[in-house]
Amino acid sequence: MGKVKPGPLARRPDNSAFQQQRLPAWSPMLTANTVLPFFYFMALICMLLGVWLLLTVQSTEELKLDYTEAGTCNLCFEKRKNVSNAAQPCICTAVFNIKKAFKGDVFFYYGLINFHQNLRRYMDSRDDAQMVGRKNNLKSPSSYCMPFDKDKNGVPIAPCGAVANSIFNDSFTLSYMSSSGSVRVPLLRKGISWYTDKNIKYRNPSTENMTLPQVFEGTAPPLYWQKPVYDLDPLDKNNNGFINDDLIVWMREAAFPSFKKLYGVLHRANKPFINGLPAGNYSVEISYNFPVQYFRGRKEVVLTTLTWFGGQNHFLPIAYLVTSCLILLIAILLTVFWFKFGKNGQNMEE
Repeated sequence: MGKVKPGPLARRPDNSAFQQQRLPAWSPMLTANTVLPFFYFMALICMLLGVWLLLTVQSTEELKLDYTEAGTCNLCFEKRKNVSNAAQPCICTAVFNIKKAFKGDVFFYYGLINFHQNLRRYMDSRDDAQMVGRKNNLKSPSSYCMPFDKDKNGVPIAPCGAVANSIFNDSFTLSYMSSSGSVRVPLLRKGISWYTDKNIKYRNPSTENMTLPQVFEGTAPPLYWQKPVYDLDPLDKNNNGFINDDLIVWMREAAFPSFKKLYGVLHRANKPFINGLPAGNYSVEISYNFPVQYFRGRKEVVLTTLTWFGGQNHFLPIAYLVTSCLILLIAILLTVFWFKFGKNGQNMEE
């Protein structure tokens, strides 16, 4: 190849159609005849989507029960005001009625109001290396966990951090008051966490022919836990440690101060729950442990069915309908201006 001679033309682009911008192009002409139909068409599309999504959302059934002080829970609410009573059990019952049957799969959530999981310092207060099963971090928690990295005796905490320390620890037993008596509603408590969390993000340390309690020997549970991490589920040894479903669900922080998290799914194996939850009276027995007085919060249980769109959330349908109305209003205004001033503005004053 020859050398490029220096000079004013040395860096000139090639004389090609692409670099000299001689390629054929299409430039749209934005006139009233093309713009106005587009506005009306978009308004129609947004309106149809909004109505369709609204009908889909309204086909779901949802029931919310604030049990903070409901039924006999007012006694537990007062009891939890005193920190010295934190280790004492308190069980209460709340009663509610389902007027219309919940057909299909029914999901049981617990909800918290005014609990800010989205604070940066709170979200950082964890040790992901510890939760993935690294033994070095098991006994030497990250400094991000402070002051929830060690107990008062200097023993390392597992799992460490404010997120794990504040885990929601109320438990529920749902019962259906049928004509033949009270029937316990079966709930599936496994498989409620994300697959990636259960199998990738959270892992137990390697046991190496040891039991899980032996692996966690030399560590302490978080300050406000009633059980060690290796004994969270006494009925299922494969649901203990860092791969416990309830722990994993709680560790995925919520974006808003009012949120709900999955507790269980209706097990539709036997009557009368094969088709869902029948209409009638229900009661929920609650092991009342989680205090909410200190942050002026509320607690609730949520029973809901789901569709392909998710739960009962009206934000997106309303957003589509509002957008449709705005586009239609703009289209009407542009049409009025077009008719008043004429095409190409020949009726406008100079």
